[in-house]
Amino acid sequence: MSAIPEADLTLEGLVHDLTNIFDLILDTAEVLSRDGKYTRQSARLQRAASRGNRILSSYFEQSQASLDLDLILDEAIESVRDTLQVVRGPQLEFVRDVEPGLRLRGSFADWMRVFMNLFLNAAQAMGDDGGTVQIEARREAGAIAITVADDGPGISPKVLPQIFEPRFSTKAKRSGLGLHIVRTFVGKAGGTIEAANRPSGRGAQFRILLPNA
Repeated sequence: MSAIPEADLTLEGLVHDLTNIFDLILDTAEVLSRDGKYTRQSARLQRAASRGNRILSSYFEQSQASLDLDLILDEAIESVRDTLQVVRGPQLEFVRDVEPGLRLRGSFADWMRVFMNLFLNAAQAMGDDGGTVQIEARREAGAIAITVADDGPGISPKVLPQIFEPRFSTKAKRSGLGLHIVRTFVGKAGGTIEAANRPSGRGAQFRILLPNA
C-alpha cells in the first residue's frame, strides 16, 4: 500500500477537525432555535455552518467540476448578507442579469471565495450607506464574461496598477488579500480579471473572462 502524502493527510485532518466544529455549531444552533428570542440568530448560525461544511467538502471535488453559476451566486450573496448583518455592515442590494445555464469550471469553494471577496470589497468601497452591486454574466465570443460593479466612489488611477497585489489595501486594518485571492482563483480556472472604473456613471467594476465550461 502506497503512503499517503503528508500534505494530503494534513488537509484531510484539517477538514475533519473543522467539520466537527461546524457540526457543533449546528447542534448549538438547533438548541437555540427552541427559544423564540434567538430564532434569527440560530437560523443565521445554521446557514453559516452548513455553508462551511459544503465549502470544506468541495475541496475534495475534481478541480474541473462543472458548476452552476446561479447557484454559486445564490450562496455567495446569502453568505455576504449574513456576514454584514453580524458585523452591522452596510446593506447591499444585488441586481443580477445572468444568462441562463452558465456553468463554471473549478471548485465550488474557490468560486464562493471569489464572489464573496468581490461583494465584500464592494461593501467596503460604498461605506456605511451601502448601495447596489450589479452582476452581469453572459457568453461572449466563445468565453464567459462576468462583471461585478458597484456604485461606490470608484478606484483611484494611482491604485489601479496595484489593486490585485498581495497585502495592498487602501483601508486601515485590512489584510489586503481579498482581491489577490480573487485573481489567484480566477487564474486557476484558466481565466483573467481586470479592474476599472465604470465607463458610465459612478463606481468600480471587475470583469472576469473565462473559457466555456
